[in-house]
Amino acid sequence: MTNLDVRILVVDDEPPIRKLLRVGLGSQGYAISEAPNAKTAIELVETEKPDLILLDLGLPGMGGHELLRKWRDDGLDVPVVILSSRTDEAGIVSALDLGADDYITKPFGMNELVARIRVALRHKFQQQGEKPVFHTGDLTVDLVKRIVMIEDREIKLSPKEYDILRILVQHAGKVLTHQFLLKQVWGDSTDVQYLRVYVRQLRQKIEKTPDQPRYITTETGVGYRLREVD
Repeated sequence: MTNLDVRILVVDDEPPIRKLLRVGLGSQGYAISEAPNAKTAIELVETEKPDLILLDLGLPGMGGHELLRKWRDDGLDVPVVILSSRTDEAGIVSALDLGADDYITKPFGMNELVARIRVALRHKFQQQGEKPVFHTGDLTVDLVKRIVMIEDREIKLSPKEYDILRILVQHAGKVLTHQFLLKQVWGDSTDVQYLRVYVRQLRQKIEKTPDQPRYITTETGVGYRLREVD
């Protein structure tokens, strides 16, 4: 699928933001629809069937969280990327837990936004099932044989370290909240400090400079992301 085949619905009540996205994303070849409120957004989702939605959380009337909850409750599986202020960490986490695919904070660069869009679309349109071998930079993860390599050196991980890395690999490029990772690895709402300890240990094993991670990056107040290295 090319950009020309992709329709993006921008849901934001600020005309300057909508214009910025219309011009910036239009120059990338995306078809853009716009909605200033939830009512219009609901109508456009039904009539235009967008491939991705950019959703501002601070909408008038029905807010972004309520709108997102409605869509997910109705079974809408279109990727949703949240537009949010830098100070609204709680709002971002809540939106991700409701089913948003990613987020970007205002003000944002167009290159960063396009990268987020491409990741969300790739996860949407890729064939079902995960690739047996994941590769990024010097890191290789064989999900079938459960082998982790840095260059030509095998890395020994504990079961919990491997589980965390496996989940990050399965969602490579996407931010995963602390609670999502805790539920996937421990099965319940374990103290987030457990997760931080294991991520720190994991970085010690796969990062050349653990304090400046290349692969597992921290999304402050939100969670972690496995960055796909160019």
